[in-house]
Amino acid sequence: MALPKMQQALAVGGVTLFTAAAAASLATVSPSLLTLEEACRLLGLGLLAVFAWKSRSITPWIFFAMLAGGELGHDAPVFSSNLKFLSDIFLRLIKTIVAPLILASLINGIAGHGELKQVGRMGVKALIYFEVVTTFALAIGMAAINISKAGVGLTLPAASGALPPAAPMHWQDFLVHVFPENIAKSIAEGQILQVAVFATIFGIALA
Repeated sequence: MALPKMQQALAVGGVTLFTAAAAASLATVSPSLLTLEEACRLLGLGLLAVFAWKSRSITPWIFFAMLAGGELGHDAPVFSSNLKFLSDIFLRLIKTIVAPLILASLINGIAGHGELKQVGRMGVKALIYFEVVTTFALAIGMAAINISKAGVGLTLPAASGALPPAAPMHWQDFLVHVFPENIAKSIAEGQILQVAVFATIFGIALA
């Protein structure tokens, strides 16, 4: 769906202003110009926020949050490091919703189709789509890290002790491990593969 011209102008203006100011801040300039660049970056973020508000979609908000997080980390690194609890809360919420979402989606999707052959074709297409999109995502991630050099110079704390080597798992043990003995336990422990297997079998049984 085409965006209105006003929203297009907000998006293009916000991204252009933020990118130009961020690129200019990488150069060696006077302190007075740095203040101007910070103001331009904040103005660009403001335009993107207005665009996200008017578009009523989660994607612009995600893009805005990424730029706002980078801006906060650049301008106030000490303050932003104290906001780690927000990321911990976010990751906890993500882990909470993943297993129930997969369980409900698979059961509803499989049981909602009367013909299991159609479900099989959709499963093959979904697997191919997953592999292709994952490959593109890995390529984009590797390119972004190699270009931005994120994490260079970061000193990690020394490990308290070497972990013992994991015992090799036989294929029979792995196959048994795939099938859950308690679905509630699998959800609580985040065993997504067990949840997916249970949801698939249960959905086929319902269908």
